[in-house]
Amino acid sequence: MNRDDQKHWQEFFDTYWKLIYGFARKSGLTDAEAQDVVQETIITVSRKIDSLKYDPSVGSFKGWLLHITRWRIADQFRDRDPAAAAAIHGTADDDRRTATIERIPDQTEAELEATWDAEWQANLLEAAMARVKKRVDPRQYQIFDCYVVKEWPAVKVARELHVNIAQVYLARHRVAALIRKEVKLLEEGGC
Repeated sequence: MNRDDQKHWQEFFDTYWKLIYGFARKSGLTDAEAQDVVQETIITVSRKIDSLKYDPSVGSFKGWLLHITRWRIADQFRDRDPAAAAAIHGTADDDRRTATIERIPDQTEAELEATWDAEWQANLLEAAMARVKKRVDPRQYQIFDCYVVKEWPAVKVARELHVNIAQVYLARHRVAALIRKEVKLLEEGGC
């Protein structure tokens, strides 16, 4: 991806900001800190993306993005102002106050990986569905949405949308195939 390609960077941001933000919040950061993590992570990615060559044997894009995000989260914890933290969590001279480090959720590496993986999968599916929705016939997507996302029975979809059941199954098949392709592209770091 070219650093000056605003359209692709906007797609990248739209695809991954919720993932980064949500992970930062679950790591114990405030809203403002999590927003800073998003911004700093995107900046870091933009600086390093030219040197990134996808090679599954070296590591995944998902792992690379997780690594960058975790560093930006750690930066936020290091940068916390003790006076501001005291204002939020009690006075600085309150000896009953818990140390900041003890308020950070204690997650093992496996828990962090599991959290990231769950967020990653949900984010990719949401992003893929949004992209496919823009490309397919709105009627086809509506049928897919009612049948797959909203889990209406095929008979109800056909009746409510005035289509036959074969059209319901065909829309599900076609749209799902496009979503799978889009997820695969996103897994490889494509935008």
